[in-house]
Amino acid sequence: MAKTVTEIESPDTAARAQQQMASYEATTEDLVGEKLTLNMGPSHPATHGVLRLILELDGEIITKAIPDVGFLHRGDEQIAENMHYNQFVPYTDRLDYLAPLSNNVAYACAVEKLMGWVLPERGQALRVLCCELGRISAHMLGVGCFAMDVGAMTVFLYTFQQREHVYNLAEQISGARFTTSYTRVGGQTRDISEKTLKEVGEFLDQLEPVIEEVDALLTRNKIFIDRTEGVGTVTKEDAISFGLTGPNLRGCGVDHDLRKANPYLGYEKYDFDVPIGSKGDSFDRYLVRMEEMRQSVKILRQVLANMPQGEINVVDPKNRLPRKERVMMNMEELIHHFIVATQGIDAPEGEVYFGAENPKGELGFYINSKGGGVPHRLKIRSPSFVNLSILPKMLPGHMMSDVVAILGSLDFVMGECDR
Repeated sequence: MAKTVTEIESPDTAARAQQQMASYEATTEDLVGEKLTLNMGPSHPATHGVLRLILELDGEIITKAIPDVGFLHRGDEQIAENMHYNQFVPYTDRLDYLAPLSNNVAYACAVEKLMGWVLPERGQALRVLCCELGRISAHMLGVGCFAMDVGAMTVFLYTFQQREHVYNLAEQISGARFTTSYTRVGGQTRDISEKTLKEVGEFLDQLEPVIEEVDALLTRNKIFIDRTEGVGTVTKEDAISFGLTGPNLRGCGVDHDLRKANPYLGYEKYDFDVPIGSKGDSFDRYLVRMEEMRQSVKILRQVLANMPQGEINVVDPKNRLPRKERVMMNMEELIHHFIVATQGIDAPEGEVYFGAENPKGELGFYINSKGGGVPHRLKIRSPSFVNLSILPKMLPGHMMSDVVAILGSLDFVMGECDR
């Protein structure tokens, strides 16, 4: 009778094989549930800058997430404490560098609150115009990059083109396309021309159809909906607990917008709505940003229709630079110009906080002054930094592919995280 392979093996060989099989099975049991640590970033395209995510994975499922920031080492707050108030304006451009006009305004409003200054109506209207143009520019890029992250390349081309139009307007307003430095403490560098105001209106006319085109491409797109609906859901309670602001907070159903809750620059005079979501997922955050662009168009049309005439800067003979023609003709004005330019504005002692509704959320500046032209302490509440704090709560339970969609929906900028 023919013998099987098993039967011709020696007893010792069979025993060793059984021991090896038992050892392998034990090792396999130990491997079940073992976690893998994966570094996503800081040079990953989907992290939108130098963000590092330390992800703990069980297969494709995220079990733990730790955001690691600080790779830029900017030191803006320390720099501000060694500069005159107006000298720090160009540094605010580099916070949320997708909306530099808005950053300038938020910082200037904080210093003006310390000084007790109130801008003339035309100056306020110009700042509202700058802030809403900045919001449209930032949301256009945010929605475009979000769509591209989940595979919708065409949308990015539409939105990036509109962002270029905003930069053309910014160049006419301030002389620079990207880092504008247009605002000054107490006003603006210069007035805006009627030609530019007309071109803002023309820009709005061609922008509205593009917003609807983007809406048609994404809002009913099954692939986009599958990638975002129910992904990265945040409850109202968690959003408030983690300090989320801006579209990320309103996407959770929390009706809070500083332009309505704590009006500044005359926002109480404008008729606009605050869009809010219902589920707090990535899809809701997208919808909120789309509607915010429509509301910004509505505000800008009101600004253009009711633009006041008159001065754009506060009148303070002691702390404002005199007119150039007077400096060239009068010794006292030349001395005054020299003092303000070299020593800065003479701020009173005290401490103030001012928060503005920026595209990413509440951008706040806390200033502690001991008098003179340099702040004793300056702290920045950057919305992107605070919004990222919810990632350890939000990411666990999702798959690796969801991380890209969630990060895109949060729409953060690392320039203001590592301030």
